[in-house]
Amino acid sequence: MQNKLFKLNTENIVMIGLFLTLLIYPLMTTAYNVLNLSYFLTMVLLSISVSLVWGYGGIFSFGQALFFGLSGYFYAILTMNINNAQFNFIALIIGVLFGALIATVIGYFIFYGGINDVFVGLITLCLAVGIETFLAQTAGPQWKIGNILLGGFNGINGIPTIQMGSFVLQGNSLYYFILLAIIAVFIGIKYLMISRYGYALIAIRENRDRTQLLGYNVPKYQLAVFALGGAIAALGGILYAIWGSYLTPATLNLTAATLPIVLVAAAGRKNLSAGIIFTLIYYWGSQQLAASGNQYALIILGVVLIVVMLFVPNGLIQTLFSLSDKGVSSLYQQLQKNPKKRGALQDASTK
Repeated sequence: MQNKLFKLNTENIVMIGLFLTLLIYPLMTTAYNVLNLSYFLTMVLLSISVSLVWGYGGIFSFGQALFFGLSGYFYAILTMNINNAQFNFIALIIGVLFGALIATVIGYFIFYGGINDVFVGLITLCLAVGIETFLAQTAGPQWKIGNILLGGFNGINGIPTIQMGSFVLQGNSLYYFILLAIIAVFIGIKYLMISRYGYALIAIRENRDRTQLLGYNVPKYQLAVFALGGAIAALGGILYAIWGSYLTPATLNLTAATLPIVLVAAAGRKNLSAGIIFTLIYYWGSQQLAASGNQYALIILGVVLIVVMLFVPNGLIQTLFSLSDKGVSSLYQQLQKNPKKRGALQDASTK
């Protein structure tokens, strides 16, 4: 299993380099840049959940933004009502479980009801937009849970961070907390996908009917991966709420529900690393455009997606990984067949 997980290829080399760079990044830049990257990383968790549910599970869902936003609201309401900083870490865990529970309830009716393919996307999109519309109408003083007003379009402000003893997650510590959570989720999914469960999940993605005929309980597998995706999206939503200390219904709107799907599709939905890389590139690029006075990030992303779908349907980053691996493999085979070239290359490397 370890050999399959840590095999030497372009994807693993790039991801090791990326994670090492992210680990030392706060030592080389300003607090403002660290704060921005913390925000980007919360969006990476959302993209990871889409990659897992759609890329590996074959379930086209707009519901990840729903779990992202609702879990953020849940954490905010729970912590602000209890008002005990030492409880907030437990609230984060409960919030992640809440996201998984919501995903489980929705997924149960969808998958055991025999609903699949585009209809899953339609149902989850309607749920996300419907709940976003409801939350946007909760501006009055009558709309509150406990002592906390839902706030309508303005959302909830003053959401507390996590505190363990005298240690408070903010600035660099919050950044590292989010980054380590991403690394843990990334490695966990990689292990999952080389297990028997992962292979069964891929089989369902490639041919659901044939997998069912082989005796697999397809709805059970779909429900499990949908719930896991909901938990990961929930973690991202809670960390986003902590990062900004606020949350609004915009986290569930049409753009929020669609954007991670577009990012994962453009990167390569069947490759977890591709989604992570492309999400970081997009949010960094969109911020650079916004800082220069341009608001064309979504337009550029749309153009990129069209080009990718026409010429590299497997995704831009995933295709680059494949081309690099093929190039290295071809070079290695040529060197094996031609000892003179291999010897010349070794001599050049020693000079």
